[in-house]
Amino acid sequence: MPLPTQALLFSDGAWREGASTQPLHDKFDGAELAQVHVPDRAQVDRAVRAVAAAQASVRQTGYERGAVLMAASALMRERRDRLVDAVVADTGFTLTDAGREVDRAIETLQLCGEEAKRLAGRMVPVEGGPGVRGRIGFTLRKPLGVVCAITPFNAPVNTVCHKVGPALAAGNGIVLKPAPETPLTAVLLVELLLDAGVPEGLIALLPGGAEVGQALLEHPVPAFYAFTGSTRVGEHIARIVGIRRTQLELGSLASTIVCADAALEAAAGLCVNAAFRKAGQVCTSVQRLYVQREVMAEFGALVARGVADRVVGDPRLPETFVGPVISTGAADRIESWVTAAVEGGAELVHGGTREGSVITPTILGNVSRDMTVMTNEVFGPVVVLRPFDTLAEAVAEANDTPFGLAAGVFTADLDSALTAAQQLRVGTVHINETSSSRVDLMPFGGVKASGTGVEGPRYAIEEMTEETLVTVGPARP
Repeated sequence: MPLPTQALLFSDGAWREGASTQPLHDKFDGAELAQVHVPDRAQVDRAVRAVAAAQASVRQTGYERGAVLMAASALMRERRDRLVDAVVADTGFTLTDAGREVDRAIETLQLCGEEAKRLAGRMVPVEGGPGVRGRIGFTLRKPLGVVCAITPFNAPVNTVCHKVGPALAAGNGIVLKPAPETPLTAVLLVELLLDAGVPEGLIALLPGGAEVGQALLEHPVPAFYAFTGSTRVGEHIARIVGIRRTQLELGSLASTIVCADAALEAAAGLCVNAAFRKAGQVCTSVQRLYVQREVMAEFGALVARGVADRVVGDPRLPETFVGPVISTGAADRIESWVTAAVEGGAELVHGGTREGSVITPTILGNVSRDMTVMTNEVFGPVVVLRPFDTLAEAVAEANDTPFGLAAGVFTADLDSALTAAQQLRVGTVHINETSSSRVDLMPFGGVKASGTGVEGPRYAIEEMTEETLVTVGPARP
């Protein structure tokens, strides 16, 4: 079945035209794919209020919510190929990367369905207080109301499911504003959720850019905002929504450390995948790769060998390893940063060429700490090799950034691994895995300027509920 050529809104239980339209183009060849319908402020207001009204009236048990999400997971498995096509069209990701994206989303929806059935409060030992006798205490977890999800282009199925799934599992309504670049994937996902049994009024889809996002931030109804994107936009969201709850997964500058005693060949293979999957457009992509000096030559050669002769270009060819980045503007920026590094004395170990929006996997050596490719998130297929002498030196440099999302450490020494885990200021430390490793059931969040709140179905569901304490004492005559 072909992909839709009209990306409509979904609001108040029906697919609707927007107040305006804008074209969507293929990220590889620039061909027009669809017309995207964009709501105005009045349409945003009606959509949000309709979700709020439905959420106040729909009554589903945890079992019923879980069954719907499990059905959505099964339906996504059936429709996998069409979703993969939509991801490739929307993002330019390769077939391999798009397939992994959909496969992970299948798992995420299943996890959300499982967690919906066991959402519970906790017992509180109120008799532990002085003079308290014959009383019990427990908490109830209740939905917040309306969750607003503002999602990125680089995970247009799985990150969306990490926000939409927990919101629905907790009994909330959901308003989804996908990235402007990925409306087709969002349309197919909402269709799938409705077909799986999500009540029509509980979900709204509002494509568009910053104006739609601003209207949602300024709206008084949403009780929770789940956002993945830049730190700059995350800070803007926090200023606008005030004391309303947020889950903000923001910028990163991810490091992976390779010690001399590591299994170098295995580590190199993992680092190549983690640096260049989705053309490096992942918040935890290996950008700064620290390698102990005594094995730098050997490890650098292994990484270069891992990208040699790999196919780049058309994302629809099964053999393609790296496709285009999301836009020509992004390609311009990445190219300029690489050029500036080389002109400043960096060694171009591999790559550095460009055709259209496709940038070949690029490996840089001899990079100084003040170069842009070291101090800013590249968000492209570029990895920087940095030598270190002691683990403490590598950890200190990895920490010397405003961000703290994830890090990886390869070593055979348990003491070194645990020392690094204690000293790295990041939300997640992976031992003998890269910074980009993730299992969808685990908690995922950052520290410092990488955000607040936690993803992962179990943890996000709790964040998307409010907890009420109930105490019960004996009736008094």
